[in-house]
Amino acid sequence: MINRTSVKRDERGAVAAELAVVIPVLILMLGMIIAGGRLWFARTTVVESAQTAARAASLERSAGRAAAAGREAGARSMSTAGLNCASSSISVDTAAFGVPVGVPATINATVRCTVRLGDLGLPLLPGSTHVTGRASTALDTYRGR
Repeated sequence: MINRTSVKRDERGAVAAELAVVIPVLILMLGMIIAGGRLWFARTTVVESAQTAARAASLERSAGRAAAAGREAGARSMSTAGLNCASSSISVDTAAFGVPVGVPATINATVRCTVRLGDLGLPLLPGSTHVTGRASTALDTYRGR
């Protein structure tokens, strides 16, 4: 029978070895959480900006003013939220203004944003990704156009 106290193990450095394995995994997990949060925030903001752009365009009386108002409102919404895109575009489809009064029509807005991920330094993560938001809103059926 072996007495427990008689067997001495040299466990010096075991904690350092465990930390050398665990710390990189924790850093990788933290980076993935940050990347996921950045993508969630970008997606939410882009969809909200598309909704804002479509709504602002639907309140105007002409197609030209509607497109300009929609682009301005969408850009202001992204700026207010603090979304920094590597590149972005806002397009407003104002074809609904050509529909005769009394016929239902919708205004469509599309917002695109390129979100940077390369600064996180995570392996297998692309340098950037594209996020797109679309929204539609009704144009007043009986309002003069």
